[in-house]
Amino acid sequence: MQGVNVKSEIGNLKKVILHRPGDELLNLTPNTLEELLFDDIPFLPVAQEEHDAFAKILRDEGVEVVYLEDLMAEVLDAHPELREKFLDQWIFEAGIRTDTYKEIIKDYINSNYAGTKDMVMKTMAGINLQELPQENTHLLVDMVSDRSKLVCAPMPNLYFTRDPFAMIGNGVSINRMYSQTRNRETIYGDYIFKYHPDFVGTPEYYHRDMTFHIEGGDILNINEHVLAIGISQRTEPDAIDAIARNIFNDETSPIDTILAFNIPVSRAFMHLGTVFTQIDRDKFTIHPGIMGPLTVFEITPDGKGGTKIRERNEELSGVLSEYVGEKVTLIPCGGGDRIAAEREQWNDGSNTLCVRPGTVVVYQRNNVTNDVLYKNGINCLVMPSAELSRGRGGPRCMSMPAWREAL
Repeated sequence: MQGVNVKSEIGNLKKVILHRPGDELLNLTPNTLEELLFDDIPFLPVAQEEHDAFAKILRDEGVEVVYLEDLMAEVLDAHPELREKFLDQWIFEAGIRTDTYKEIIKDYINSNYAGTKDMVMKTMAGINLQELPQENTHLLVDMVSDRSKLVCAPMPNLYFTRDPFAMIGNGVSINRMYSQTRNRETIYGDYIFKYHPDFVGTPEYYHRDMTFHIEGGDILNINEHVLAIGISQRTEPDAIDAIARNIFNDETSPIDTILAFNIPVSRAFMHLGTVFTQIDRDKFTIHPGIMGPLTVFEITPDGKGGTKIRERNEELSGVLSEYVGEKVTLIPCGGGDRIAAEREQWNDGSNTLCVRPGTVVVYQRNNVTNDVLYKNGINCLVMPSAELSRGRGGPRCMSMPAWREAL
């Protein structure tokens, strides 16, 4: 499976990219939660057990599980000349600007993390001041700083591999993220898609250096011809304009329609994938808060290298039925009960990962929604979720499919 092939959200899943939570979660503190986009601090040992259970569910279903950290380490092992370039880039994007600290940090990593994977994991975990040599740098900042101060912030959101880059058909969008905290996560995708033998040569529809932010949680492959993207808290319409032009001007891409869904800007509706996900050929899970008329912009090529846009204000079920090709059923999170919906949407009840049509991975804690899915004929593969859910992302958020079979 060289390259990528994701032309739906429900085709038989054959290969997926995950990141097992690591020491980056140990560098979360109450004072940094808001900055690092967390509401609480997951307990790492249990979070890892839950993530391992998730990976086992996928392997038991015949899915090849590959880890982001392994892919990056394989790139640097195959191209050792890239190690210094990568470290310099990582240090710069961590906000380190003084030559003294650049050298201190680089020397610290090279001295203590000679192994490639260990080094990659350390760049994900971050560095605090007390880890560095206690030498006098003659810098005022060192005289007044608490030794627990983060010098290079961790990347605790990295176990949500859906967001930094997203597969679109046979191509990829390497995203510019909403917050600087998460934008550094896309460094790994940049190197993997440039140098890893499994992915090198993949058409690139967006790049992390482009101006406007877009995240993978807002990108859904409806079928090989239709792509859905959410205009959300974390994806700007300007980015959708740019990605549409790049896709339409790629002669190898069969995508001829992009649907831009204008969803409310709120924490609960963070991404399109947290509002609805496809779980079968004719079924979607959905947050009941968007069951009414929704503004959708239909973007198609204008035949001159640009795009044309048609605004549609219709019921979501009608729009989806038209592009899926059959009448769809929308299954509300919480079964339509307002309190259950609010509780379970907070824990990503609509954010399921489809392994094949009608079979999805779900969080155990969303029992009301799961019961509704069972009653609608859906096979739920239930994973433990007490700690992973504290990051505000579900099984779909925690996975980046790289290969799905055709429907």
